Amino acid sequence: MSTPSSLPSGGSYTLTTEVEFAAAHRLHGYDGNCARLHGHNWRVVIEVTGQRLDDVGMVVDFKVIRSHAREIAKELDHAYLNEVPPFDSVNPTAEHIAAYFHQALATTFDTDAYRVSAVTVWENARSAVTFRP
Repeated sequence: MSTPSSLPSGGSYTLTTEVEFAAAHRLHGYDGNCARLHGHNWRVVIEVTGQRLDDVGMVVDFKVIRSHAREIAKELDHAYLNEVPPFDSVNPTAEHIAAYFHQALATTFDTDAYRVSAVTVWENARSAVTFRP
């Protein structure tokens, strides 16, 4: 096998990183156990996509994405989500939490160079939802 003498031009890169937080919630109008107060160790996976690399050869540093995502997660960590805006008026479903993270991250990461392309929220090891704009 030979090694390439140059790297391809064009194309795109998708960076993926994640943060976690623990929080309780209940789902209003749900017919089942989730209507009762319960909690999750939420895992939030963020994808940022870009086509251009900076002078170092990165789209954006992973630690920059994680830092912003951790700030959002910190607002929700160990909280009763039904009392935290906007979830005090919107059911705190995994779908709404994914959209919430996307909207908050997009204010920083939707630039000419890169954008938040997806946010996946895991509420347990078997159940996740992905929001893509």
